[in-house]
Amino acid sequence: MSDHDPARPGTTPDDEPTRRPGELGVRELGRWTWRQLTSMRTALVLLLLLALAAVPGSVVPQEDIDALKASQWRESHPTLAPIYEKLGLFNVYETPWFAAIYLLLMVSLVGCIIPRTGVYWRALRARPPRAPRNLTRLADHTTYETDQAPDVVLARAVEVLRGRRYRVEVSTGSTDGGAGSTDGDRWVSAERGYLREAGNLLFHLSILVVLVGFAMGSLFGYKGGTIVVVGKGFSNNVTLYDDFVPGSLFRQEWMEPFAFDVTDFDIEWLTDGPAAGQARKFVSHLTYTEEPGGPEREYDLRVNHPLTIGDTDVFLIGHGYAPVITVRDGNGDVAWTGPTIFLPTDGTFRSFGVVKASDARPEQIGLQGELYPTFGFQAGEDGIGPYSAFGDALDPLVSLTVWKGDLGMDDPGSQSVYVLDTSKAEQVTKEDGSMFRLDLRPGDQVELPDGLGTVEFERLERWNRIQISQTPGKLVALTGVSLALLGLIGSLYVRPRRVWVRARRTGSGDDARTVVEIAGLDRSGGGDVPAELAEVQAGIMETPASKEQDA
Repeated sequence: MSDHDPARPGTTPDDEPTRRPGELGVRELGRWTWRQLTSMRTALVLLLLLALAAVPGSVVPQEDIDALKASQWRESHPTLAPIYEKLGLFNVYETPWFAAIYLLLMVSLVGCIIPRTGVYWRALRARPPRAPRNLTRLADHTTYETDQAPDVVLARAVEVLRGRRYRVEVSTGSTDGGAGSTDGDRWVSAERGYLREAGNLLFHLSILVVLVGFAMGSLFGYKGGTIVVVGKGFSNNVTLYDDFVPGSLFRQEWMEPFAFDVTDFDIEWLTDGPAAGQARKFVSHLTYTEEPGGPEREYDLRVNHPLTIGDTDVFLIGHGYAPVITVRDGNGDVAWTGPTIFLPTDGTFRSFGVVKASDARPEQIGLQGELYPTFGFQAGEDGIGPYSAFGDALDPLVSLTVWKGDLGMDDPGSQSVYVLDTSKAEQVTKEDGSMFRLDLRPGDQVELPDGLGTVEFERLERWNRIQISQTPGKLVALTGVSLALLGLIGSLYVRPRRVWVRARRTGSGDDARTVVEIAGLDRSGGGDVPAELAEVQAGIMETPASKEQDA
């Protein structure tokens, strides 16, 4: 007895499942998915998604571009920072979701380009289509009569159309019963604008080239940043970078063995208008060597004018002030001295920084506060407060609070040099319990309460923010952008167009005339086809005798 139950759909007498109408199998589902992925619409959607995914990379500070700004952003937004961390918004271009969009776009483009290339290749080799039976039914057409024989008219049409860069096909005049011919019918079919599709293919191929170029830079290159005080130097070694982000396939031995010194720094300040007090132009003067013991060269490093050494580019991306502060402890020993990097917080270079004198005895000493290059007071929402009236150091002043005790320096490597851990420390106060604050100008020295020691503001120096990167795929990406521009020009300005000319003899004897029909079709839309047909007609009607007469 069979287990088949007619009431149970999906079973057969042999217990084999059947497919319902419209149900897709694994192969059909895979084929449908592939067609959807490789459609031009999907490619455009993925390209838009990639652009949208890159937006956070330009809005949120990126760790691989400027770790300092990323750290400051985290401190300023303690609520959003954990969410952004989970989403990877501080390192957008290294996140799995960005890589997924990137790879899907590449697959989609390859799937679009290969089939369309085959179609385009066959179209290049194909002949222009036959003339339609009724040319006068086309939207753009013209008709005239002449005494010339049809063969003469068509021969002249071939000459004119080829002169206008058309590919031409001439009928044989046979009566094969095809849709494009009639008994005794003679016609010329011409087509041009094949490069439009080539422009489209080149544009999509160029996007793929750009993606490959960026991928090469991400995999085989690196990007790092360092702050160099004017008068100091830097050697291209991983250990000397403030932040260093290598590609997943990068090898340290690929780094160029160069070194440079920042010998001087020039800057121009805006003195008039609403932007007064801000920097307009700055130049860092470098002396560098491309290898140890090599000849010393000079270079003026400016914004958007990097120094290129081999495959490595050195950029100037920022600058600021570094007050030289000396801290002596209660025993009179120097616990800290040297230029301290203060980070700008506004356009007038009001800057924030910290000093960690962890070697001070009997207690560690920490300082944190602000630098005002041109100190002044102004009225605000909280009353009158300090501000920097100008970006140039016309009247520099540092205002610092003092902390003593445990600064959490047991593991210095786990702390940012721009953050002072005061969770276990005690703020130094005056005898009456009010806040003790240091307001120092260059040359000032103040004694700390409770015999902690002294703090001296010796002078003010400048620093430069230098970004160093090696991007092997930049020429590939630049080539892709250039090809995209060429492809876009071709797809916008090349108009695929077809023109047909038919000539047939009517009447007999002295009344015999040749009826010439000319029609055109602009396949891109928006073309001035009537003007084109008028020029073709004028060229056909122009006889050799008239040419000689005009000459």
